[in-house]
Amino acid sequence: MKITRIRIYKTDLPYVGGAYVWGAGNAIETAKASVVVLDTDAGLQGCGEFTPCGENYMVAHSEGVEAFARLAAAKLLGQDPRQVGQIEQIMDHTVQGHGYAKAPFDAACWDILGQACHQPVWMLLGGKLTDGAPMYRVAPQKTTADTIAEMEQYRADGYQQFQIKVGGDWRADIDRIEAGTALLQPHEKAMADANQGWRVDNAIRVARATAQLDYILEQPCRTYEECQQVRRIAQQPMKLDECLTGMAAAQRIVADRGAEVCCLKLSNLGGLSKARRVRDFLVDNRIPVVSEDTWGGEITTAVVAHFAASTPTEYLQNTTDLMNYNTRSTGIGGAWANDGKLYAPDTPGLGVTPDFDSLGAPVAEYAA
Repeated sequence: MKITRIRIYKTDLPYVGGAYVWGAGNAIETAKASVVVLDTDAGLQGCGEFTPCGENYMVAHSEGVEAFARLAAAKLLGQDPRQVGQIEQIMDHTVQGHGYAKAPFDAACWDILGQACHQPVWMLLGGKLTDGAPMYRVAPQKTTADTIAEMEQYRADGYQQFQIKVGGDWRADIDRIEAGTALLQPHEKAMADANQGWRVDNAIRVARATAQLDYILEQPCRTYEECQQVRRIAQQPMKLDECLTGMAAAQRIVADRGAEVCCLKLSNLGGLSKARRVRDFLVDNRIPVVSEDTWGGEITTAVVAHFAASTPTEYLQNTTDLMNYNTRSTGIGGAWANDGKLYAPDTPGLGVTPDFDSLGAPVAEYAA
């Protein structure tokens, strides 16, 4: 089997809530999705997607997929997409880093491999260890009253974990955390996610002011070292996210016991192949993980769902239904949410197909 054609599509994904405000004054109303579609001489077609949470989030730009395709397409055409390890090597030898741009190509190859084997991707990743992954829902930075109203709405939809966006005005963030955690029922959990937004001194102030509250403190500062400085004072469990960029970072976290929870954004780690190795290492060292990505539609959510399904339940903190954050789609079918849980399809491959009506014409195309 050989790759005969590579197409890149771009589409806007407007946020369902109008403005998604997070971190230190960041706001996004419309995300820009890049979708990769691979065709083969066997008639199989695979797809993958990368969508950043804003143009400069983690230095991941929506134009990166197109730029990478210009460099790598000639080397990928004619290759067997079922050889996911070989494809990974070709991409890494072509461009160092920029894993987010490679991630949709990696996902598309896993999609084709699953179809060729007549197995869902979760089976290829080791089998279904979680049947229905618990989801969290984000409450972006709004007034305290709006945050409370959103959490109550999500609870009614079955969500039992809530991510309260903080990282701006630390004094207001204390109020948001206090109000949000006061709503929690005994079986519910909250994360206060600063998205790297606080200075160390202000993060320490927040941690001290909320020391008696039960929540997870997520990525308070920009660097790993800064987060560890806060960790020495904070009473809350710490979750690391943006600074977890690969195996080296995971090894350091394990060696330092630097976090109680690790968030695995698949694109941030370079795609499903690399994320799988990082996840298994963390789980082997008894650190629970989150299965998610920077943003995305139905295609990204399908990948996230398969990854979550193949993660041991005991070590899967949560996941999220990214496709339900948007008013527009990237794919048809795929994962679905029900009563606060995300389910991966049992059909071969990712179980999602590109929504070509929504995607429009490709912005780039390469053929053998």
